[in-house]
Amino acid sequence: MEYRRLGRSGLKVPVLSLGTGTFGGVGDMFAKWGSTDVAEATRLVDVCLEAGLNFFDTADVYSAGASEEILGQAIKGRRDQVLISTKATFTTGKGPNDKGSSRYHLVKAVEASLRRLGTDHIDLYFMHGYDALTPPEEVLGALDDLVRAGKILYIGCSNFSGWHVMKALATSERHGLARYVAYQGYYSLVGRDYEWELMPLALEEGLGTMVWSPLGWGRLTGKIRRGQAASGGASAPAATRAVRRSTTNTCTRSSMRSTRSRARPAGACRRSR
Repeated sequence: MEYRRLGRSGLKVPVLSLGTGTFGGVGDMFAKWGSTDVAEATRLVDVCLEAGLNFFDTADVYSAGASEEILGQAIKGRRDQVLISTKATFTTGKGPNDKGSSRYHLVKAVEASLRRLGTDHIDLYFMHGYDALTPPEEVLGALDDLVRAGKILYIGCSNFSGWHVMKALATSERHGLARYVAYQGYYSLVGRDYEWELMPLALEEGLGTMVWSPLGWGRLTGKIRRGQAASGGASAPAATRAVRRSTTNTCTRSSMRSTRSRARPAGACRRSR
């Protein structure tokens, strides 16, 4: 397995990583993605580690936290062999503060993820979407405190626009706060918007990039042929609409997805279904 630096950080990550959006299958949308249980997840981790793939990505909203719980069980007894990334921002409850990137929500979200994962630290923690209601100074100040406390080691952002990322990087530099080392977003041969702003920004600013769904939501797997309608499962538009319905009230502006990933130096990484 080839390992590369994640952005400008000193962290080495494998070229491939495994996303766990299919773990759990809780809820209508995630049930369509998959329903991997602990036994199957443990076997997947075994196969990955045998191949030198030690990086696993999840999120607190994947199957209402079940994805984190299953991943935690699958890596039990070998936490020191793996890297874990997870995410927060999207809605996790019915309360007014159960969403967004406020200090209040992030502190609670980190503690909940640590508990579900069965670990004392998260290697890479992503803001899953942009929260336009919370000042970046508050977001990055909270993340900086969590880094200093040793609960998270590195921070990243996901599904931001170019100006969102640049504003966050400028805020970190201005106030001496922890800096995003990675960006996670959608990029494939059928979805190349990433090339316009985010790719050159990542290269210029030294951000590692984890790309989800390089197979275009399954369209590039070879299972779908010209003139053939897609069968079963959550389509890209349907999945995107479902996520937007659950997140737009937090003033986040993007959708999300988890699959396998690939990391490239200082700015490129692939994730496939």
